[in-house]
Amino acid sequence: MTTFADPSTFPSAFDAVPADQPAQEDSAEQASTQVAEAPRDFAALGLPQPLVRALARQDITTPFEIQSATLPDALSGRDVLGRGQTGSGKTLAFGLPLLARVAAGDRARPLRPRALVLVPTRELAMQVNDALLPLGKAVGVFLKTAVGGVPYDRQIDALRRGVEIVVATPGRLGDLIERGVCHLDDVEITVLDEADQMADMGFLPEVTELLAKTPADAQRLLFSATLDGDVDTLVKRFMTDPVTHSTAPPTAAVTTMDHHVLLIPPQDKFPVVASIAARQGRTMVFARTQLGVDRLVGQLAAVGVRAGGLHGGKTQRMRTRTLAEFREGRMNVLVATDVAARGIHVDGVTLVLHVDPPKDPKDYLHRAGRTARAGESGAVATLVLPKQRRTTLAMMEKAGVAPSETRVRAGDPALAELTGAREPSGVPVREEPEEPRRPGARSGGQRRIGDRPERRFGERGGERRYGDRPRGERVSAGRDDRSGYRASDRPRDERRYGGERDERRHGDRPQGERTYGDRRHGDRPQGERGYGERRYDRPGDVRGGYRTEGRGRDDRPRDERRGYGDRTPARTH
Repeated sequence: MTTFADPSTFPSAFDAVPADQPAQEDSAEQASTQVAEAPRDFAALGLPQPLVRALARQDITTPFEIQSATLPDALSGRDVLGRGQTGSGKTLAFGLPLLARVAAGDRARPLRPRALVLVPTRELAMQVNDALLPLGKAVGVFLKTAVGGVPYDRQIDALRRGVEIVVATPGRLGDLIERGVCHLDDVEITVLDEADQMADMGFLPEVTELLAKTPADAQRLLFSATLDGDVDTLVKRFMTDPVTHSTAPPTAAVTTMDHHVLLIPPQDKFPVVASIAARQGRTMVFARTQLGVDRLVGQLAAVGVRAGGLHGGKTQRMRTRTLAEFREGRMNVLVATDVAARGIHVDGVTLVLHVDPPKDPKDYLHRAGRTARAGESGAVATLVLPKQRRTTLAMMEKAGVAPSETRVRAGDPALAELTGAREPSGVPVREEPEEPRRPGARSGGQRRIGDRPERRFGERGGERRYGDRPRGERVSAGRDDRSGYRASDRPRDERRYGGERDERRHGDRPQGERTYGDRRHGDRPQGERGYGERRYDRPGDVRGGYRTEGRGRDDRPRDERRGYGDRTPARTH
């Protein structure tokens, strides 16, 4: 578990003590008694039997502390504020009452979901969906993710068929509402997961707007590891008499997580990173920028460490593939920006390495929370240059963390003892082919609205689709009546002017040039005839041999004028 700051560090709605509770000391003592006497199975918490059986099939029989604390209130319909360390089971804490309430009602109407889960990132949306999907199937509840970076069509199709629960990021849900394919007036319960990160990412206006579209009497659940004043704004406006539950004590990680500050000289930064990344075990490495992530992945590959990069600049397909490879153990190192720091759960991460120290204590807590999840042990190491020492220690003090400080260089025994670092192989990692990126640009690729049309045009032969296959064949099959539009000049000319095919293949494009030249053929720029007869004294024998009078366009005044002076719009009308 992660060390979290004392509640006084982050002013939030959790700091308020309900009036019906005694003083803080008595409250803490009472809370510990309640935890000790809390029911230790889901059925005793009031969860419906179909969900209890579905959990048992996944070998989930004992609720976590945050689940024991929040389930009774959430199942009774009250608004709930819950704070717990990452990996404490918050997803099921809100997911189980969500499914229980939706399963007890009617099917969703088209375009009108009955429940809404708002999350800050695509990865977290997919993680929540993956956790709740098998439970939803057990009780006949349909879920659908609505996130950016993927095509709209499947999301819209699901909404039109009727989906009970939508797990969405604020941006994509807002887009769907603007398109008129999603309405929130039937929403009975709304969940905000990682609400503080949504505020940090600037989603607060979108979240406020979305919550305002839900019924005022709808139930609302808010779960997060940390909460601040921005989230309190949402609480005061949209939640009615919420009951608060906090299971993030300040000393939660004293025995389960080790925090290290590694003081290094600047020239040793990458060798230290490479040796730590070459360790045995699963490692998450955090960098500040997308460019820094990509550069570090390439540098590690050059010294023999296979690592995957994860940041918001990658296509959704590549992000999903990288996470899958990391989860399945095909790579042991994941280099990421903060896009992966919030809510992403990967089992077995034993070390979190901060290549670039975070500036915000909440970012540190969420990064560190990728290890030591659900009672496991782990370590967090932060690389600190001499000029960064003061600000980094001040940030960690605000986060409630007291790290050990060690001066190390590449190859030091102390570095190996603290982190398990070892010398990388030095054999460059062969880059895997990136073919999936091209289809990914359409299905996940960044992006958004224009990716599918681009894919069809580019991937499936834009020239054939645009000219030859759909239209040119029709013209060459004899449908000359369509020859007046679309870029079908090649097939049309070949068919229409038979014998002159070699010379006339592209004839109708440079129409203006033929009027001045010594070309005798007046096939398309019919206006040439008037001038051509006077110029060449060939009234009809050559000119009329294959393109005589009566050919639709021959006697159009517009063509006559166009033929002599290129196109002059003032004259054609």
